[in-house]
Amino acid sequence: MSSNIEIERICQHCNKDFIAKTTVTRYCSDDCAKRAYKARKRAEKIGVSVAEIQQIRQKPIEDLKAREFLTVMQVSKLIGCSKQNVYKLINTGKLKATNILIKKTIVKRSEIDKLFESKEKVKPTQFKPLEIAECYTISEVQEKFKVSQSAFQNIMKRNNIQKMQKGKFVYVPKVIINDIFK
Repeated sequence: MSSNIEIERICQHCNKDFIAKTTVTRYCSDDCAKRAYKARKRAEKIGVSVAEIQQIRQKPIEDLKAREFLTVMQVSKLIGCSKQNVYKLINTGKLKATNILIKKTIVKRSEIDKLFESKEKVKPTQFKPLEIAECYTISEVQEKFKVSQSAFQNIMKRNNIQKMQKGKFVYVPKVIINDIFK
């Protein structure tokens, strides 16, 4: 049974206008239908491959989550930081670890969970604006207290001293400097 209707359609593969004889025709030619089929199959294969890759990447992390005891390298992978950061956490006492062998540091999984459950909130340091009359310049501090520039920079870093720059001068609070040097 043939139909005598002619419907103007747009090919779903090449986006060209064509005259279709049925209402369900999607492609302008057999070539476009074959190309669309190949593109669809290619996309399915790529989708399966991407899903496999994601599964392979997630597997080591899932294995780490299931383990009771972890090495420093495994802890760094689990929380997404460097080994040095994990060692800093251990040395500061925020993360408890055991050194079983000379070169083998082991961390219990529950200790990592406790690290993130801590109620300690980080408060950003807020400095109040300084008055120039209540401040020394850096050169004044060096002359008055007979200290070198590098030594004073180290003292400022160590004590987290607020500094303010106005023009070409850098100012530091007199009260804090007097407390440190006396």
